[in-house]
Amino acid sequence: QVQLVESGGGLVQAGGSLRLSCVASGSSGTILIMGWYRQIAGKQRELVATHSGGNNTAYADSVKGRFTISRDNVPNTVYLQMNGLRPEDTAVYFCRMTTRTWGRLNEYWGQGTQVTVSS
Repeated sequence: QVQLVESGGGLVQAGGSLRLSCVASGSSGTILIMGWYRQIAGKQRELVATHSGGNNTAYADSVKGRFTISRDNVPNTVYLQMNGLRPEDTAVYFCRMTTRTWGRLNEYWGQGTQVTVSS
């Protein structure tokens, strides 16, 4: 069974930094994309950053220049280094993984980790 386990969330003052980690286990397919999304209470989940292997990354405009996504393959881990945090970055951050198994695409989500930025 595929599991994504996130860690690293917490409370930080504006201007501070946090590093989120997400470890994926149990997947037998090819990992295509790993990424981070966030959701503010009462709002839709939004993309923060994705990593599709090599140097292929993408970021939401609101985090460009402040957040950096990276990956390790052993174990399958995706990180989100968040610098220059702002109160508007406060949200639950979710890890997402897309894999391909026998030509079929599969999507998995972690349970989420809370990030709170105080002003």
